[in-house]
Amino acid sequence: MRVLRSVFPRMAGRPAAPEALPANSAAASATPHNPYLAARKEWDERYGDLLTRARNWRVLALLLGVVACVQAGGLIYLSSKSRVIPFVVAIDSLDRVVAAGPAQQSGVTDERLVRAALYEWIGDLRMVTTDGVTQRKAIDRVYSMIGSGTPAQVQIGEFYSKNPPASRAQHQTVAAEVKAVFSTSDKTYEVEWVETTRSLNGQVLSEENWKGSVTIAVNPPADERLARINPLGIYVIGVSWSRAL
Repeated sequence: MRVLRSVFPRMAGRPAAPEALPANSAAASATPHNPYLAARKEWDERYGDLLTRARNWRVLALLLGVVACVQAGGLIYLSSKSRVIPFVVAIDSLDRVVAAGPAQQSGVTDERLVRAALYEWIGDLRMVTTDGVTQRKAIDRVYSMIGSGTPAQVQIGEFYSKNPPASRAQHQTVAAEVKAVFSTSDKTYEVEWVETTRSLNGQVLSEENWKGSVTIAVNPPADERLARINPLGIYVIGVSWSRAL
């Protein structure tokens, strides 16, 4: 009993053990405050969203630019493939419709253009006039529609040599009026015309019917010089004619 009394008083005199701290409080006290990390976090939060939005705007602007370029290219393509066709209506002096239909673009080898060219060529070939300038221009137009090195060039040269217009114009004039031009093949045309011969005082000496055959070749002009003298590129490569009965 004495021993117990001596022990208990000593135990009663010891100070009480401190209570255990919570885990969160211990972790917070263990991590020191770092001002650099705090500033970096604030920077990321403040400017990170601005940088992200700026990048998004750049991507959006690039996409809009691509879309605009595609639309512009599409509009240009559609405008070049226009399908608008003019509709032509012909009326007479009383405003009555005499013909109507869509306009059609004529090509270089259009039959109407070929016939018109041959109308003029035959008229210039057979013409005899006292006006030297007019005669010279007519001869130039004839040769501008003759293929170089072709039989037609030889034939026309012989014709002018045997029947020089300048000599004939001293006592008569000749006018050729083409009545018809029709094709017998894709390159050969038959021509019919009437030649009226007059004296220098205008009196009609004769009226004769003629017919001829003209073979052509089409070679569109490649430069401006040829386009001026023969814009259609129609060249006579063979020709013959005779008086019609």
